[in-house]
Amino acid sequence: MLPLRKEKLIDFNTFAFLILTINNRTKIMSNSTNSPISHNVYFEGKVQSLGLETAKGKATVGVMKKGTYTFSASSPEKMVIISGSMDVKLTADGEAKKYTEQEEFDVAAGTSFEVSCNDDVAYLCYYG
Repeated sequence: MLPLRKEKLIDFNTFAFLILTINNRTKIMSNSTNSPISHNVYFEGKVQSLGLETAKGKATVGVMKKGTYTFSASSPEKMVIISGSMDVKLTADGEAKKYTEQEEFDVAAGTSFEVSCNDDVAYLCYYG
């Protein structure tokens, strides 16, 4: 018998809330596409997301624990804050701007950006 994992990846209530939110924001494509849902883990488990195909293209819905994280964007991204707030620096020499629930921001392809979460944050990200 395999040992049980003791770490808590995504709590069920948060997962259910995120899926309901993504359903309300965009129509999820039919299962007939056989497109798998990917589970992504970054920064030692402090940032996690589920990736899927939507009618708008590739998207992730995820959570970030309190902390500061730097991400690279290989394609354009639109980030939507579902719950919580984050300070975002879109350029290395730029000033941080606070984004809260239902606010969104765009990230240019080929750039890096930094987010600082003062509390846990749930987000939705569209790619392309």
